[in-house]
Amino acid sequence: MILYAKSLDESQQSGVLALISSAASFDQTPPIAEHIVLHLRHGGDKDDRHLLLMQREEIVGYAHIDLTDTVAGSSAELVIHPDHRGKGFGTALLTEVARITSPRLWSHGDLPGAQKIALANGFQKARTVIHMRRSLTHPLPDPSRDLEIRTFLPSLDEEAWLYLNNRVFEGHPEQGGWEMSDLQHRMKEDWFDPSGFLVATKNEELIAYCWTKIHGVHGHSHEGESDHGHDPIGEIYAMGVDPNSRGENLGRAITIAGLSHLQYQGLISAMLYVDEGNLSAIDLYKSLGFVESGRDVMYFRAKVN
Repeated sequence: MILYAKSLDESQQSGVLALISSAASFDQTPPIAEHIVLHLRHGGDKDDRHLLLMQREEIVGYAHIDLTDTVAGSSAELVIHPDHRGKGFGTALLTEVARITSPRLWSHGDLPGAQKIALANGFQKARTVIHMRRSLTHPLPDPSRDLEIRTFLPSLDEEAWLYLNNRVFEGHPEQGGWEMSDLQHRMKEDWFDPSGFLVATKNEELIAYCWTKIHGVHGHSHEGESDHGHDPIGEIYAMGVDPNSRGENLGRAITIAGLSHLQYQGLISAMLYVDEGNLSAIDLYKSLGFVESGRDVMYFRAKVN
């Protein structure tokens, strides 16, 4: 049975988060995007739509539908519990999603099972996000320039950072167009640490930033989630440079500062995500020792009249 909901009650919310956690542990990659999980933890978003695939009283499948993007179109992400795969549940859930809307479909990790279901249902690959990793046990490159860098000050920098971020990522489907609530939701997360949120200034104005994140800190867990099951990993969560300051090696310098912070925390590995088409960023990260380690893929199917 598939239930359709505009909002989830507390029991459903806990069940979905537990399902997502089980799949993430099994697949070694999160099945649902971070911003969706954040909304689920903080009560959901009024524009979310949810499909719950039930077997008796257990949630064995979940699909999230976002209908808010009137330009790019709706998007969907779905997950089936590892113990219930191979039974046609993924196809059933995707069929119901497609009945409601013609979505862009995200596959995190682009796992073979997800590829098979997407392609068998007429979806084609449309966008790829690359995962990259770098060892932190090796020396970091010279930043090649001096830069005034300090930590983010939550009580003072929020508006200025939002303005800069939205200029840097104008038109970006995930990082652009943030509102204050998008920032504040992340600042409420257990992983948020302002000492790892570095900003570069010039004449007291923010001109660049490198926001880092640490995954899998020992003893860190969320209600309904299992342990991470791996050593802590640092992430270059978001990096941006004021469009008026590009070409000044600020991206290189601020990223090295972020990596230095992660290294100082005793971490041995760093990761990041970057769009396949962002060649300048990929070249920068490769020059800093990052190599590709995986991919997320967006699938698209044109609406059938």
